[in-house]
Amino acid sequence: MFSPTRTHIGSVAVRDIAKQFGTPTYVYDEATIVKKINDLKVFDVTRFAQKANSNIAILDLVRRNGVLVDAVSAGEIHRALTAGFKPHGATKDAPHPIVYTSDIFDREALELVLKHDLHVNCGSPDMIEQYGRRKPGGNITLRINPGFGHGHSQKTNTGGEQSKHGIWHEQLNEVLVLADRHGLTVTGLHLHIGSGTDLEHLSQVCGSMETLAKQVGRTLTTISAGGGLPTIYKAGDTYVDVAKYYDLWNASRQRLEKEFGHKLTLELEPGRYLVAESGFLVAEIRAIKQMGKNTFYLLDAGFNNLARPILYGSHHPMSIVPGPLDSNEPQHGTRPMVDAVVGGPLCESGDIFTQGEGGFVITRNLPQAQVGELLVLECAGAYGFAMGSNYNSKPLAAEVLVRGDKALQIRARQSLEDLTRGETIPTA
Repeated sequence: MFSPTRTHIGSVAVRDIAKQFGTPTYVYDEATIVKKINDLKVFDVTRFAQKANSNIAILDLVRRNGVLVDAVSAGEIHRALTAGFKPHGATKDAPHPIVYTSDIFDREALELVLKHDLHVNCGSPDMIEQYGRRKPGGNITLRINPGFGHGHSQKTNTGGEQSKHGIWHEQLNEVLVLADRHGLTVTGLHLHIGSGTDLEHLSQVCGSMETLAKQVGRTLTTISAGGGLPTIYKAGDTYVDVAKYYDLWNASRQRLEKEFGHKLTLELEPGRYLVAESGFLVAEIRAIKQMGKNTFYLLDAGFNNLARPILYGSHHPMSIVPGPLDSNEPQHGTRPMVDAVVGGPLCESGDIFTQGEGGFVITRNLPQAQVGELLVLECAGAYGFAMGSNYNSKPLAAEVLVRGDKALQIRARQSLEDLTRGETIPTA
């Protein structure tokens, strides 16, 4: 599935992108995102978890393809509105274009929610209390922690008693009483157990949803399956059968509809699934070092650009673009393969892209490369730029969208002046 060499992203040459926009640069293939959206059309509502990739051009793209959006902060509310999402649907019964989902209200987020009258998915009793005091008589959704979870890393497990997310399932009756106290109507339930889960674990949520929904009762109009659909990062990874997954949820939905005597909307909330495979981090190899038995390819991109390996031990496919960037002609022919450690420029020992969970350095079998060639970190469209930082005072990367045969800049690279914008040296 993954090739050790690459020349194009979509219909555009990688070398041309690097020459025009520099490195490191994030590149997203629009066609891949649209395909992923279409994969999930069977669900009534696909709601993008924009924390995965919140560039307003990506938000605009998913909006134009019928996807709604989830926001987890005041900043994400601002992004959604800027990208063209409306606070309310075209009709009273239309799904909410923007839903604010969190375990807390910071003060700015609560004010924005109230200003735009946004629907809220409450992940704690305190959220219900704070919202109810300011907007009694409204509608809310409850995010419930069903007591179990799963994920490709413990850090991406969002269910169970070690997770901070959601309202503990055994507290449901208490929070229903709390909602009643403020005249709040619970119109939705949302369950999400983690990222990278398999069909077996995802299907467990269906049974929990039915039990919890019956406890809430006929006020429910929406149930959300959450997110967590897996992405292919390496050989042996598998997708969830979306049709089978939908069938499980639809069966639960139909049983609840029979119980309540009215229709229920079935939502899915993917993040990584929609954008991960569309994204590529294009970097230049700036040094090749031999350290004992290890060969190091050192890039001009580091964990300030892509933090998933250092955070989760995540695997990203890698490929070499043959031919130095400053050469006019790409190189052809077969090269020997070498086991290389791939790292970045940061003054930090953990700045290694080839590491397992726990920080253990491993190697990757890659073509023998030259300084000045490009290395592409693939499947980097989710939790890539969105988790970027200015560590070591490194400017944030540029972002580019490939649309057909065009490469369109959707974020300019930060300048050195941008790094100190807003900082002052006090004179008193």
